[in-house]
Amino acid sequence: MPSFPPEFTWGASTAAYQIEGAADEDGKGASIWDTFVRRPGAVRDGHTGEVACDHYHRFEEDVALMRRLGLDAYRFSLSWPRVLPTGAGKTEPRGLDFYDRLVDALLGAGIEPTPTLFHWDLPQALEDEGGWLNRETAHRFGEYAAVVAERLGDRVKRWITLNEPFVHMSFGYGFGVHAPGRALMLDALPVAHHQLLGHGLATAALRAAVPDAQVLVANNCTPVRLRSDARSDRDAAAAAAYDVLHNRLFNDPLLRGSYPDLSAYGMPDPAWGGVVREGDLATIAAPLDGLGINYYNPTWVTAPADPPVGLPFDLAEPEEPYERTSFGWPVVPDGLTELLTGLKARYGDALPPVWITENGCSQPAGTEDRARIDYLAGHLAAIARAMERGVDVRGYFTWSLLDNFEWAEGYHQRFGLVEVDFATRLRTPRASFEWYRALIAAQRS
Repeated sequence: MPSFPPEFTWGASTAAYQIEGAADEDGKGASIWDTFVRRPGAVRDGHTGEVACDHYHRFEEDVALMRRLGLDAYRFSLSWPRVLPTGAGKTEPRGLDFYDRLVDALLGAGIEPTPTLFHWDLPQALEDEGGWLNRETAHRFGEYAAVVAERLGDRVKRWITLNEPFVHMSFGYGFGVHAPGRALMLDALPVAHHQLLGHGLATAALRAAVPDAQVLVANNCTPVRLRSDARSDRDAAAAAAYDVLHNRLFNDPLLRGSYPDLSAYGMPDPAWGGVVREGDLATIAAPLDGLGINYYNPTWVTAPADPPVGLPFDLAEPEEPYERTSFGWPVVPDGLTELLTGLKARYGDALPPVWITENGCSQPAGTEDRARIDYLAGHLAAIARAMERGVDVRGYFTWSLLDNFEWAEGYHQRFGLVEVDFATRLRTPRASFEWYRALIAAQRS
């Protein structure tokens, strides 16, 4: 394993709806996931996050596991409806008290709290008013940021505004396979802008309350590849279109202050019928202290049918016989090097320091998980190669600390360094937990 700089941050990540449970306790309002899981067929085997890992009641046990692991930092998300049950207006003191206790426990264990403000659990009351299709949701998000910064900002300095706005737009509003379950295809594009506008407004609120705040956003990015049998001009155009929709639509406004011209790639004009207003891009492009990157695998595309029906690309399977995770995702560590060096080449000095805010793999239940160890080792080596080529990577947060509620897959996918028995909520560290603990200790020696 390569050596990383002494100041490199070692962390792990989770998300509120996936681990907290206590779905209707202590005044918490309903989120879109509380609603979506009750839709017949929406989640595999009808699983819900009602109890999940019961982290809400067991957080001290989980912080003790993090301390044993030797983490420098812990990335978690705040449940917006736990803090503001209807998304705006009256706060719920018991929700804020919970995050107070969690932050204090982390600091007491020598672990830096790194909260994400939005990890897909929008208050249902805001969805009832249009959700992220409604511009007002961006303003409510800025107000929510101000509330939590006022309460936690004396102890929390590193903040992440959004998690994977592309995935939330596409899966939640485009294809309907995640909450809120809308299937709007390209009519979901306003969701991209309103999330990014919310990020900009939240950034301003965080810096107003916490002058020395470090503000990041966590984008899910993917290198786009063609199969060797897909090399026509139309295939190349399809790859460029996918790259624009998945990557550049969310990175360009943040780092360049402008949207790519989607119309040049067979998609609607980026102004989206007046959705983008004067001053919005300046708000979105406020300088970042870091760019979070969530990486799992490259995406292969080919040209769509001629003429295209719907999207200007088709997704494809790689021809190479890659190993696969339990999710069926190809294991491609060199894709992370490709992604990071590609970001540096595209954005140059505009690229802020990078943090790997998610990276991990689902493997079968049980504590014998050599494949997970190999996955983590391979991707950390890929990060080191990117750093050798000039990419400023400051830290690594593996996904995930715990097995959890994996969205539409329920409890069937196991990403945790720690196995969770969902009948008893018993935590059992896996071999990968001990491997990561030893790695962190060795990097500090």
